[in-house]
Amino acid sequence: MTTADTTPSGHMPSPTEPLPHQLLAVLAQHRMATTSQRQNLLRPGTARQTLSTPLNTLRDVGLVDYTVLPQSNRTRAWFLTPEGARLTKDFPSLRGRPPYPITSATAASLKTPHTLTVLRTHLAFVADARRRGDEHGHLDWTPEVAHTIGDGERIIPDAVMHYALNQGPERTKLRAFIEVDRTTMSSERLAAKLIDYARLWSYEPQALGRPRPRQPATAGPVWLRWYPVFPRVLFVLTGASRYVLDNRIRDLQAMAAEHPLVGTLAQHVPLGAAVLEDLEDVGPTDDVWAPLAGGNPRPWTEL
Repeated sequence: MTTADTTPSGHMPSPTEPLPHQLLAVLAQHRMATTSQRQNLLRPGTARQTLSTPLNTLRDVGLVDYTVLPQSNRTRAWFLTPEGARLTKDFPSLRGRPPYPITSATAASLKTPHTLTVLRTHLAFVADARRRGDEHGHLDWTPEVAHTIGDGERIIPDAVMHYALNQGPERTKLRAFIEVDRTTMSSERLAAKLIDYARLWSYEPQALGRPRPRQPATAGPVWLRWYPVFPRVLFVLTGASRYVLDNRIRDLQAMAAEHPLVGTLAQHVPLGAAVLEDLEDVGPTDDVWAPLAGGNPRPWTEL
């Protein structure tokens, strides 16, 4: 969807919003973050004390806490306490967001590897957007948004991304479902996620036990309740050798070629896969994405 818009890009956090408020919002949105990750999101290029001082103040008043990451030179991963979670649920910028906070050191230690890797992925898009002058900020990435696909089942992407390309006076709004794979599941299970996205794309609820009523003009697939256009589906892979990751990408491509419902999805929705380290090294808008429908590597915006 492209619209004319001459307003300045909003890809940097507002300087008028208090930093402690932004720190709490980031933890409510992303579940957990290291100090350096939040610095890159909110105050890139500033001294470490810019964030560590208000973080420690928030901890002193019982709103945040941290767990120390193993084998990390005592790197701290911060999360909301139950009191912090209660406070942030009423933030206007967070209303309607799924409430899945991590509110204990035990829960944090279990979820740390995946949660921080998902945030690493977000940071790659944020850094690229800042370089390009696009709009993608710390609240444009919502983890774990559940979508029903029928038969009492749901699909929960690792994140839903909102992104605006700023090209002169034109803004192109893009959305994507993000799946982050740390090579902790079989390649077959990873590829099968494409079937669930194809089910979401085609799923239309049916009235049971009575004739289907006349539907309004907006009736159709259930995803239209949330999105004007079905989001792209992007797989971000890490945690193994390049050889292993390339094989997993080929398995995703094979699913798109061989499964009829996924093949139909691929005809209508951009699908791509890339290696996280490539996103961090050269940026998501470089030619690092393998189209799952086939073709040469390209930017995610051109899948």
